[in-house]
Amino acid sequence: MVLETMPSKSLDRRLNAYRHDLADTRLAGQVEAERFVEGEAGTVAVPVADLRPRPDLGNGIDTQLLMGETLRIFERRDGWAWVQAETDGYVGYMAEADLVSPARVANFWISQPRTFIYPEPDMKRPRGPALSLGCRITVAGEAEARGTRYLLLADGGAVIAAHCAPVGKTGSEDCVSIAARLLETPYLWGGKSAFGIDCSGLVQLSMIMAGRSAPRDSDMQAAGLGQEIGFDELRRGDLVFWKGHVAIMEDAETIIHANGHTMSVAREGLKAAVERISYLYGAPTICRRP
Repeated sequence: MVLETMPSKSLDRRLNAYRHDLADTRLAGQVEAERFVEGEAGTVAVPVADLRPRPDLGNGIDTQLLMGETLRIFERRDGWAWVQAETDGYVGYMAEADLVSPARVANFWISQPRTFIYPEPDMKRPRGPALSLGCRITVAGEAEARGTRYLLLADGGAVIAAHCAPVGKTGSEDCVSIAARLLETPYLWGGKSAFGIDCSGLVQLSMIMAGRSAPRDSDMQAAGLGQEIGFDELRRGDLVFWKGHVAIMEDAETIIHANGHTMSVAREGLKAAVERISYLYGAPTICRRP
């Protein structure tokens, strides 16, 4: 499948669905395309779905979508779906088999870094798929077995109730506490789950689980997430940006970030990180308070 993207200086292809042959109807009048479509509503049906810039497994991933995230499907062809995520507006190609349509309504999400789906309410049974923090599920009932409470999924199977919370419920944790729970998670370019995550994915997932929204990529976050502050004003929860990288302040002297140096989510002293990163990529470019 050969695709061409119409050049545009004003529209970010990551956040706008347009090609020379097909475009989102909401972009009519802004771009030229042979056909405009509204698309259909769908939902991610697998624990983690890769989103790519082109329908080609040889392309690296731009980001990932988690189970239960809703999206708009503009095209299905040759086993691929061209979609836009409703969570952050990201556009890309995913395996058509990884989604379902029409959209489903999730009422719980996974609140622990990782958990499992069991075929029935019994932790001793062979486990099914593993779910990440942030995965959304549709719960149809509850059950208790041997003193453990389970939530029963509408599609079948059961999850540990203590590993879940109603969608949107955040408890008392802030985004820093959530990021800290992901320490030692492997670094993955484009990753957005507790199985593998990148720097901006860590920021976004931590903020979403704390009840706040955030753009997906570090340049988007640096451009408009919260308010700009001075380097000497940094405190817990603030963000420090370098070109192509972002870290979360755990306190005034310590950061948490997913990074290629340790290839993991790690805790590091801010001063040491600035010295190490600046040697290769320059000094921090901006600090923001979400």
